[in-house]
Amino acid sequence: MTAIICGIASTELDDQEIKILSHPLVCGVILFKRNYKDYYQLKNLVADLKQRFGHDFLICVDQEGGRVIRFAEPFSQLPPLSDLNKKLSSKPDLSKSMAHVHAWLMASELLSIDIDLSFSPVLDIDNGSNVIGDRAFSTQVDEVSQLADFYCRSMHDVGMKTTAKHFPGHGTVVADSHFDLPIDDRCFADIEALDLQPFIKLIQSNQIDAVMMSHVIYPKACDQAAGYSKYWCQNILREKYGFKGIIISDDLGMKAADCVGDVHARYQACIDSGCDIALACTIELSEELLDKCSKNTAKRRFPQLLGKSSLPQSEPFWQNKHWQTIRNGMEKIILENNDE
Repeated sequence: MTAIICGIASTELDDQEIKILSHPLVCGVILFKRNYKDYYQLKNLVADLKQRFGHDFLICVDQEGGRVIRFAEPFSQLPPLSDLNKKLSSKPDLSKSMAHVHAWLMASELLSIDIDLSFSPVLDIDNGSNVIGDRAFSTQVDEVSQLADFYCRSMHDVGMKTTAKHFPGHGTVVADSHFDLPIDDRCFADIEALDLQPFIKLIQSNQIDAVMMSHVIYPKACDQAAGYSKYWCQNILREKYGFKGIIISDDLGMKAADCVGDVHARYQACIDSGCDIALACTIELSEELLDKCSKNTAKRRFPQLLGKSSLPQSEPFWQNKHWQTIRNGMEKIILENNDE
């Protein structure tokens, strides 16, 4: 049975949310700006979640950098991934260092307060999408693959698992799946030659622990949205490319997700496709979904996705000398990277 990661409404749990999150199908929570007031509030919220639902209860977020940052200072306000390729041709070592340090700061700060996953990195190509854009490493497939490899290795070094998104590629379709249903009319061979290459290369090098599917339909390959498609999840991702990690749907509350019906139909489509985890990013959607899901089912947990902090958790990360050194280094790299 497909597990569920839920969103919550505010900066602390209420009784109804505690009841919802206690359902055996719920394996974790995804956090947003609405859940963040300050560092200490967030740390207390995460500790409360772990205490109530277990250490193996996943705490997740999208803390990519640029326009996708959920937590304000003191968390590093990192630049978008597209900044990492500015000097790749002229100063490749600078770009590689920036990828390493960007990932190190992002992951180590979250892990230091027991947040397990940032759903990173984006492996989409910046090829005309309204929603991807500077969230992508580059417009060039080889640059995406190269920088993403450094990024994933740094995340692993720090102790965070990687989540590659949005399979099989959201960057070449213009429409934003949050508000519309994107249709990509290219044939499979064209998608594989471009968008799929970073996924293929990083799967082959064992750098990807989880994959998030896109809510995009590629009708010349399959008439179902990718996250609802057994063809994409099983025949291509698992069988053709040999991926053995965790498959995660994008948010079932997005506009593109309703192409198969109500939330129960969407969840059933995730089950049918073989998704391991479905995202329901608001508590209202989670409540509607779980209201009709039996509690007589085994608890779902994914210990292989849990994070392990490389920084002491007994002090705020900004007091750690190693973090201070890395953060100062990042500021110098950003200045050099922006120097024309």
